[in-house]
Amino acid sequence: MAGMEDLIAKLDASSYDVCGLCPRRCGAARSKGRAGSCGATSTPRAARAALHFWEEPPISGEVGSGAIFFTGCPLRCCFCQNHLISQEGFGLAVSTSRIAEMMLELQAQGALNINLVTPLHFAPTVRKAVLLARENGLALPIVCNTSGYELPEVVRAMSDVIDIWLTDFKYASPTLAGKLSAAPNYPSVAAAALQEMVASVSAAGGRELGEDGAMRRGVIVRHLVLPGHVDDSCAVLDCVWEACGNAADLSVMNQYTPNDICRKAGGDLARGVTDEEYEIVLCHADDLGFENIWWQEGDTVSESFVPEFDATGVEGPELQIAQASAPVAPDGRKGV
Repeated sequence: MAGMEDLIAKLDASSYDVCGLCPRRCGAARSKGRAGSCGATSTPRAARAALHFWEEPPISGEVGSGAIFFTGCPLRCCFCQNHLISQEGFGLAVSTSRIAEMMLELQAQGALNINLVTPLHFAPTVRKAVLLARENGLALPIVCNTSGYELPEVVRAMSDVIDIWLTDFKYASPTLAGKLSAAPNYPSVAAAALQEMVASVSAAGGRELGEDGAMRRGVIVRHLVLPGHVDDSCAVLDCVWEACGNAADLSVMNQYTPNDICRKAGGDLARGVTDEEYEIVLCHADDLGFENIWWQEGDTVSESFVPEFDATGVEGPELQIAQASAPVAPDGRKGV
């Protein structure tokens, strides 16, 4: 695997030749148009680029987070609410320069940050796009919004362009992770990735908030409480505490909404989380000693948390990259 890790560390176009960008290490020749386990070739696709108001307060604030939703995902969560883009492939092909231009457009709209949603199966391209946008005036923090199913070496290679890691930690049980997301190695992978995220933020100076309370640098670990699986949720919090303690903020969510697949299958995943289930998990977080906890109030079981995936903001002009001016001869002609 050393050769594959070398490719990952470079994060260049060759990383797509024999793909090992995610923990599945499928080896697909994505650069030749073959889809990997994530469902994507090497051509990035995006389903929406717009202001997003439903993240944690330090991310969305009052003006909104500039979210770019990428197509494809290494996980196969049976309860996914974004299945149209994560598993069904909706999205438009975008170039590196178009991704960079979308970031600048969102900045012009007043976004608090640039929120890259499930981007790391396109890590080489996304990294290049961020650098290109910064060269052309992007001055906002970059958020990597991820399932947590990431390789530490990819996290490390992206750490110079990511300011905020907004990561899930879905399961503590390999059995549950295998059953619901076809990824029994999820718990160990997510813990290793989280430790790398915390290390990268620490090396950059640690958690930082602006005067307005907006996060400028940091890690937020999200956990979605699943109905009927409170024991695993509490075990997840144990894993997070062991991995990073208070080096990360914790966001405990009760917004689980059963999709059509789960409703038809019946069982616990066909319903929402009860108040009692949610309270048990919140109390466990408090008992562990988490200092920065985000939680949700009231009934959040709703389709309203799912944005309209209609390619809003995806199509548009390419970033016009400024070219260095050639010297001008005395007669007015340009030349070398």
